[in-house]
Amino acid sequence: MASSDIIQLLPDSIANQIAAGEVVQRPASVVKELLENAIDAGATQIQVILKEAGRTLIQVIDNGSGMSETDARMCFERHATSKIRKSEDLFSIRTMGFRGEALASIAAVAQVELRTRREEDETGIQIKIEASEIKTHEAVACVTGTSLSVKNLFFNVPARRNFLKSNAVEMRHVLDEFQRIALANPEVSLSLHHNDTEVFNLGGGKLVRRIIDIYGKSYREQLAFCQEDTSYISVRGYIGKPEFARKTRGEQFFFVNNRFIKHSYMHHAVISAFDGSIAEGSHPFYVLFIEIDPSHIDINIHPTKTEIKFDDEKSVYAIIMAAVKKAVGVYNLSQSIDFEENINFLSPSPSEASHNLVPRTVMPDWAAQSKKSDSAQSRSNLTNWNKLFEGLQNTEDRTREIVAFETAGTAPAVRKPYSEPAMTVASKVNRMASEAIAAPESDAVIFQLHNRYILSQVKDGIMLIDQKAAYERILYERYRKMLTNRNGACQQLLFPKTIRLTHSDMQLVQETRKEIRSLGFEFDEFGANELIIRGIPADLPEESEQDLFEELVEQLKQSYSDLKLNKPESLSRSLARRFSIRYAVKLSLVEIHTLIDQLFASTDPNRTPNGEAIIVLLTMDKLSSIFKV
Repeated sequence: MASSDIIQLLPDSIANQIAAGEVVQRPASVVKELLENAIDAGATQIQVILKEAGRTLIQVIDNGSGMSETDARMCFERHATSKIRKSEDLFSIRTMGFRGEALASIAAVAQVELRTRREEDETGIQIKIEASEIKTHEAVACVTGTSLSVKNLFFNVPARRNFLKSNAVEMRHVLDEFQRIALANPEVSLSLHHNDTEVFNLGGGKLVRRIIDIYGKSYREQLAFCQEDTSYISVRGYIGKPEFARKTRGEQFFFVNNRFIKHSYMHHAVISAFDGSIAEGSHPFYVLFIEIDPSHIDINIHPTKTEIKFDDEKSVYAIIMAAVKKAVGVYNLSQSIDFEENINFLSPSPSEASHNLVPRTVMPDWAAQSKKSDSAQSRSNLTNWNKLFEGLQNTEDRTREIVAFETAGTAPAVRKPYSEPAMTVASKVNRMASEAIAAPESDAVIFQLHNRYILSQVKDGIMLIDQKAAYERILYERYRKMLTNRNGACQQLLFPKTIRLTHSDMQLVQETRKEIRSLGFEFDEFGANELIIRGIPADLPEESEQDLFEELVEQLKQSYSDLKLNKPESLSRSLARRFSIRYAVKLSLVEIHTLIDQLFASTDPNRTPNGEAIIVLLTMDKLSSIFKV
């Protein structure tokens, strides 16, 4: 007997839930779709009302064209659309979405209420749907336009609801989507209320007014107009002057035919156009609109349509770069910048490096820590470190003499006494050898190479330490301890610093307030999206308080994207990797030995928290093989 058929069509309710997984990822996805529908309906005024960051309510009210009774019913059907009639239309879409593209997906995972009326109709239509099932469909009295409420998102898909983040994080995503649409449509009046509190109230007007209304009056003086017209594309918008570049990302916007997109290649074109006029690690502000024939692009390579393909990316790159470069030149933006000054901590003066860097930035001497009861691992690692020097240490020698090259490849090093407790890396054996061949260079057993590597003679060859990687391990364990114990030391500022953040960054700071204070920052909220920084971590190098805080916020953004690790672990890794870059500087001999001490007092001196090698040992056999033909 033949087996029964096993392939069958999915019920509409399940098919809609699968489709919802592509379009509706979180409350911000719903806000985006509903706002775009309202824009395409010709609305000039739109209200967004949220409760619990959109978990319990997302309501979008517009004064657009409204829908007929048939359209109101059809918009919740799968594959319903108002703008595609044939396959060629896929390549000529300029609008965002009209009612039906995502409403079926939203209605599959929420309780939806639609009220809509056209101007020519005497009454409107009200439709209520739960999990794709229509509950009511009736005529009602309502104003022209559309009001669509989405309640209890993912109420019928508990697993999806459990994957949502905290309200602060979800609200940050909502704010990101809201701001993108607000920038793309400056002529439309937009307001946003969250839990009965007004977050935005933006009047319609010009783009420059919209930018200032969103980001603050301080942006008035930093904006420069940018425009370039060609037969292929036209570029217009605003860029920020280099001196206003920030350590945080998030204020870089590309719009293609008024649709927000992400495009790393085009972002590189903008950065290249600034050509060294902004500090390394900083990000310029820009809002750039690209107009292009839709036949030259493909917007359907990603479900949310935030990615795009051009048929001639090299030309687009060149035109964008030329437009931004011209704006930089016309406004003479880079003259006010002097990067020869010590504006960051990558190149401190030799005196700063030798006197301030390590004592302020690394953990206390391992010897003091090893006295604690929880330092067994530290002592074990120190023992391993000492074993490398077996045969080099003279136990009868109490002078603790250290010999080093301060500069590799130049004049012979000068022998320097060091009376403080430290590791003995020279010995009687070495001195006897050097005396025998009368070569002072042979006494050198430890030195720094190109501000990047520490080289040390050991029993069976040479040990190489990656300086940045070593600091990454040290800082990671330090930050991890501070976040766990919440005991970061704070240095009070003589003059508190006021800084302004974006709405979404402010949400992130509020969400991670405890962690930030655990690291040693002290701050208070001051007005809308402003903070007063009253103290910074006591052991950070000299640096702009605003740059430090913005860089911290940037790392918070990145650590939140890693779902595999808990918050302290992820944040510690992210901060250690970022701030270890600051220690690519010349170190004094004392600092080199402090670094080595602290590295071998760590839980794993061989690897960074991300598993990268810190130490490499070149044995005598390996060195010999290098020179053999």
